[in-house]
Amino acid sequence: MNNLGLYVVCLGIPLVIGLWTQHRVKSTFQQWSEVPEDTGMTGAEVARRILDANGLQNVPVQGVAGALTDHYDPRTRSVNLSEPVYAAATISSTAVAAHEVGHAIQHAKAYAPMTVRSALWPVTAFASSTWTILLLIGAVLGALNLVLAAIVLYAAVVLFQIVTLPVEFDASRRAAIQLKTLGIANPDESVGVRKVLTSAALTYVAGALAALSQLVFFALTFLGGRN
Repeated sequence: MNNLGLYVVCLGIPLVIGLWTQHRVKSTFQQWSEVPEDTGMTGAEVARRILDANGLQNVPVQGVAGALTDHYDPRTRSVNLSEPVYAAATISSTAVAAHEVGHAIQHAKAYAPMTVRSALWPVTAFASSTWTILLLIGAVLGALNLVLAAIVLYAAVVLFQIVTLPVEFDASRRAAIQLKTLGIANPDESVGVRKVLTSAALTYVAGALAALSQLVFFALTFLGGRN
C-alpha cells in the first residue's frame, strides 16, 4: 500500500467515522431532548434517585457548564451534569444522568475495567502531553529512538481508550437496568433512552478506532523500514 492509501485507510476513514458519530450523538440528544419524561424528574433528580437507591447518598450531583460535558469524577466521587441535563426533564437528560450514575455504581463496586482505567490515567495524562513532542523532534532529527519512545507513549493512550470501551458500555447497561427497576422510564421511553446511550457509545468506539488506526499509521510510517 502506498503512502496515500495508508493515509486514507488509517487516518482519513476513521476521521470521517468520528465526524459522523459526533453528528449522530448531537442530533440524537437533541431529538430526545424534545420528548418530556413522564415522571417529570429532571436529570439531577434521576441521578439522585438512582444514587440513593444504591446506597450512594454520599455522592453529590452537581451542575457543570456547557453541553455534553457530563461526567463522573472518581477523584471527588461526584456526578457532574451539564446544563441541558441537570435541570431538564426529558428522555435525553434521563438517559445521560443514569449513565453517569452507572459510573458511580461501578466505582462503588470496584468494577475491574474501571479500576484498570483509573490506574492507567496518570500514565495516559503524561503520555498525551509528551508523545507528540517526541515524535516531531525524532522525525526532524532522524532520531529513531525518540520516535519509538513517542509511539510507545501513544500506545499507552490507545490502550486507555480501548479499556474505556467496556467501562462505558457497562455504565449504559447499568443505567438501563436502574431506570427499569426503579420505574423511572416506561417501555416506550426505554426506546429513546437506548438510542441516546447507543449514539453516545458509538463516539467512544470511533475514538478508539481512530486512535488505534493512527498508531498503526505511525508504526508503519516510521518503523516499517527498520532493518
